[in-house]
Amino acid sequence: MKRLFILPLPILATLAAAAQNTCATALAIAAGTHSILAVDGTQIPIPICTATGTGATNGEWFTYTPSANYNLTITTDLPQNTNDDTRFHVYTGVCGNLTCLSGNDDIGGGNNLSSASFNVQQGITYILAFDDIWTNGAFDFLLTEGPPVTLPVGFTTQPFSSGGYNGCVLDMNNDQLDDIVGANAGSITIHHQQSGGGFSPTAIAVPGVMNGPDWSIAAGDFDNNGQNDLLYGGSSGVTFAKANANGTAFTAVNYPQYVFSQRTNFVDMNNDGHLDAFVCHDIDANVYYMNNGAGTLTYNQGGLGDWGGNYGSIWIDYDNDHDMDMFIAKCGSDPIDQLHRNNGNGTFTQVGPAFNLADQGQSWSAAWGDYDNDGDMDVMSGDGAGQLGHRLMRNDGNTFTDVSAGSGFDLQPGSGIEYTTHDFNNDGWLDVLFPSGKVLVSNGNMTFTAVTANVTEGAVGDLNNDGYLDVQGWSAIHMNNGGTNHYVRVNTVGTVSNRNGIGARVVCTSALGTQIRDVKSGDAFSTMSSLMTHFGLGVDTAVDEIVVYWPSGVVNTVSNPTIDGVLTIVEDPLTSVADAGAGYTIGIWPVPAADIITLDADVDWANSTLRVLDIIGKEVMTSALTSNQLDVSQLSTGAYTLVVSTQSDRFIGKFTKQ
Repeated sequence: MKRLFILPLPILATLAAAAQNTCATALAIAAGTHSILAVDGTQIPIPICTATGTGATNGEWFTYTPSANYNLTITTDLPQNTNDDTRFHVYTGVCGNLTCLSGNDDIGGGNNLSSASFNVQQGITYILAFDDIWTNGAFDFLLTEGPPVTLPVGFTTQPFSSGGYNGCVLDMNNDQLDDIVGANAGSITIHHQQSGGGFSPTAIAVPGVMNGPDWSIAAGDFDNNGQNDLLYGGSSGVTFAKANANGTAFTAVNYPQYVFSQRTNFVDMNNDGHLDAFVCHDIDANVYYMNNGAGTLTYNQGGLGDWGGNYGSIWIDYDNDHDMDMFIAKCGSDPIDQLHRNNGNGTFTQVGPAFNLADQGQSWSAAWGDYDNDGDMDVMSGDGAGQLGHRLMRNDGNTFTDVSAGSGFDLQPGSGIEYTTHDFNNDGWLDVLFPSGKVLVSNGNMTFTAVTANVTEGAVGDLNNDGYLDVQGWSAIHMNNGGTNHYVRVNTVGTVSNRNGIGARVVCTSALGTQIRDVKSGDAFSTMSSLMTHFGLGVDTAVDEIVVYWPSGVVNTVSNPTIDGVLTIVEDPLTSVADAGAGYTIGIWPVPAADIITLDADVDWANSTLRVLDIIGKEVMTSALTSNQLDVSQLSTGAYTLVVSTQSDRFIGKFTKQ
């Protein structure tokens, strides 16, 4: 006969409480209503999955493993919980290495209870934790299982402090993982993304900074040393934080001129292979800093917007001639929105009125992208003052046509500052991130559906290396919930062009069609998003080809590239399919070289300049030539690209140093 032991009720309650005091002893539960007697567990839920403050001292832990794929709802919004105030967090992973999936604090509208719905997969164990930030008393919660819900875009928010002004995401250590940069007047904190997930912060003091990035930040390698530098747009002036050769230190380069900075950009304005800088001035003519080729920038003002009210500049190739043009979203003064066409000779012409872009609606920023995948850049200019509304302008070649009516943008009320476009659901069509906490998701036909996505403005990049684009906001990171669509990201490394490939046009062709992206520094009004171009591929499992049109004129093609990862394309003038304007190929001997190389061309080398770049595009040597011979004895063993510029021509060759 089996003996049955019945424990007294107080002992049962004690065991139940103990079983959920820590992550390791979390109580397994199923769908239904569950009771918490008190939030008094010894382990505090970390990380916090809803950005509403810190201060919890206790937690209660549970696990849930679905028997099928469901859309799970967790809620404390129950009649018996009236006047309670709860907060919970939902994780994937294992104890000690938890990743936020969902969570909620206040439902809103005066209701301090919490509720969240999210998809779960059969057989995966999810960890649920309540904390006592607002209450440690008794309450009930309900788990409800429903059919999976297909959302076009969704994000999970995690609190995050960058250690400085926010809104800067890019790869800072050349490992093809996007990092987060927090910068202020005295230091830079680089949160390096780890290959296994998460971030490792490194704080670097930067003495002597006169202007912090309190209005905007941009990034690019303006001295071609292989490390990204930073451009700060301050309310009184401009400062550059110049990285050393291994990215472990920065030097402040301040400019004395008064500039009420708004949007900042790095771009090669005269197409000499070196990044220049552009800064919108709020109360005067815009300013720009021309690079002499040795990493020294010279201040200039005027000629690219000669009145104040300049807010959101963005450099794109609107006319498909493979040089970068510039659009300014303006708040007032002269004709509101300006489009400056690059004439290809270092000069620009304001053509906004001729292209139907000089309207009188105030704007802070504009999102440029090929919204209809027809091979040219369209623009969505965000309403900045509740005047004309948000305008979607389709590029028709010789003009821009207002197609706002019926687009979905016309239904969005209010105004804002930060507007940017990326493919957030990897379906091959560009979406638009709105500052109102919505994503306008493309329907694939120049119309858009507004989705409340728990994300506001911020810098965009892949912050967990899952192929879906995330957003780093002002006090949080918004992790894309992802999906099953395929993608490819392209990391451009210039050799003849600037090292980042800023200004390159990247074209991706698959069964879905052809998509285009321009590599640009400076996104939306104030943020710096990843320099890697991102293409969603939908259900396509292969890409026919990716073509890069470099600023130098070099055109490189990669056929049948591997997808669902990062593809690095190094500018190669010797395999260019159409290098008109890129320079002449020059022979170099001996092969391999020892100490001296000879340039095999009948050219007068007087007054010519030379650059030598290593295999990743880093400039390792500069020199003035007087003959066709060059001493390379100081170079390490490896492969190099040589670029010689005379008064009228450019010569390009490759050599190997033994």
